[in-house]
Amino acid sequence: MNKMNKMKKIILSLVLVASVLTACKSEKKEKLAVNEVVEFEVTTTEKHNVDIATSVLNWKGTKPLGAHEGVVSLKSGSLVIEESELVEGEFIINMSTIANVDMKGTDGAGKIEGHLKSEDFFDVAKYPTSKFVITNVEETEDGKLDVTGNLTIKDVTKSITIPATISTKAGVTTFKSETFNVNRTDFNVRYGSKSFFDNLKDKFIDDMMEMSFVVKTKA
Repeated sequence: MNKMNKMKKIILSLVLVASVLTACKSEKKEKLAVNEVVEFEVTTTEKHNVDIATSVLNWKGTKPLGAHEGVVSLKSGSLVIEESELVEGEFIINMSTIANVDMKGTDGAGKIEGHLKSEDFFDVAKYPTSKFVITNVEETEDGKLDVTGNLTIKDVTKSITIPATISTKAGVTTFKSETFNVNRTDFNVRYGSKSFFDNLKDKFIDDMMEMSFVVKTKA
């Protein structure tokens, strides 16, 4: 009789354990069944290196007796494109390549270039590079871009905003700015400035310089 009672207790215990395990499995299956699908977006970000052979910074300086203009080549740079839109960029400007184009091929061009590279102007021996780093890009109503960035010349950095466009053709992305003005004295380029020197009469050079970028990436 005692053996029978023990057998009954064992069988009852096994039944209870089996019931608990089945309930746990059912609960686990039920929990797995209510999991939701997580959706996420994949963004495409591409960094394009600048083609220094086809990229330039154009410049123009004016004075009462005329004007001179030219180009400066880039040393390096890049444009970062995310979902076909410009988001970042950096242009390193090689100041040793300052060239005058309106008197190209004459002794006058060489004199202008040498003077611009001297301590009177950009002091290229001490400051061999300048740079422009894009910090923000806003699209305007006419489909163009307002590009804000930090312009550094002679170790002085100022935030500027320039109008620009960007396009891609045959694998080459082109960043092209409209002409923008930079006050050279903000960057300690003061030679011939009426803001700092008296009695210059008509020998002064305007503080405002015209600039524009044409930057192309490698295909």
